[in-house]
Amino acid sequence: MTTPSNDPNTNVPLPSLRGSPRASRRTLLAAVLLLAVLGGAGGYLLRRQASPPAAERTEPVAQADTRGPVVTRPEVQLSGTDPRVRELLRGLSGDAGFLRWLSAEDLVRRFVSATSAVAEGQSPREQLSFMAPTGGFQVTRRAGRTVVAPESYARFDGVTRALVSVNTQGVQRVYQELKPLLDAAHAEIAPPGRNLEQGLTQALGRLTRVPVPTGAVEVTPKGALYAYADPRLEALSGAEKHLLRMGPENMRKVQTKLSELAHALGLSLPEQAKQPVQVNGRAWRKE
Repeated sequence: MTTPSNDPNTNVPLPSLRGSPRASRRTLLAAVLLLAVLGGAGGYLLRRQASPPAAERTEPVAQADTRGPVVTRPEVQLSGTDPRVRELLRGLSGDAGFLRWLSAEDLVRRFVSATSAVAEGQSPREQLSFMAPTGGFQVTRRAGRTVVAPESYARFDGVTRALVSVNTQGVQRVYQELKPLLDAAHAEIAPPGRNLEQGLTQALGRLTRVPVPTGAVEVTPKGALYAYADPRLEALSGAEKHLLRMGPENMRKVQTKLSELAHALGLSLPEQAKQPVQVNGRAWRKE
């Protein structure tokens, strides 16, 4: 028997005790895969080149350099680019859920900003709220414990299906087309010393390292919210918890896809954990 969360926000997927109910309303794991679609192939970041200074003239004017004029590259404009971005991304998947996500506005800025957030362990809920699952978070009682119900994981089946449907080989082509836009958006928000490739690598690495549970995950109520009973789970970052809430089967599929995309884009992710981790008396093993 399952029971709905007593959180008044019915779309809250297992909120953390440290966050507000509203802040935990949305799943954002889909964000990272879309970010991989939009950005980051190793060594391909666009660097704007300044126009070379004109050589000092030491000859008479009649013998001046007759090469063509130096062309100044215009600044990249992000406004009004959504139609072109949607056109490119539609070629990567025919899944209805994936195509529905593309109806959002200001796509490049949203996805680049979400990359930065996930790289820092934060949930990019504001940028990618359109990816929220339907239905409410649910729990059930098992052996005297309150655990996440299978129905709660099932809410993410559609999200997982959309992510897995992305054509991995087409990602590099799309990246080449969108590279100037991505670089321009990243320049607006990037901290000193950070480039887009570094942020994407960190974001994907963070999620592919989350261990997959092999047993029921216990939660404890506190007011209108639920928290993970195991302090190690509760200590995970917001971005990592979003992946965990998808459930073991969906987690494996998403992590496999993220790893495939990273490989296709030439990104070197940190080595994933191999040893099982005991949680709630059960073993977790990274597949």
